[in-house]
Amino acid sequence: MTEYKNLSEESGVTHYEILTDGIRVQWIGGDVYYYSVSSTGSNHIAEMKRLAQKGRGLATYISQHVRSNYEYKE
Repeated sequence: MTEYKNLSEESGVTHYEILTDGIRVQWIGGDVYYYSVSSTGSNHIAEMKRLAQKGRGLATYISQHVRSNYEYKE
C-alpha cells in the first residue's frame, strides 16, 4: 500500500491502494476498507482515487459522501 501524504496533518487515513475496480484505504488503528465500484459507485471511486493521490481530503470525502458504502472490511 502507498502511504497517504496527509497534507492537512489531520487525516484518519494512513495508506491506500488503487485497484482497477476500487480502492483500499487503511485508517489509523490499522483497519482496511475496500471500496468497490459496485458498492460505492464509479464517480465516488474516481474522486477517492484522485484525492488519495493528491494527499488531501480523502477521509473527509469518505465521511461526507461514501460513509458505510464499502464492499468489506479487512
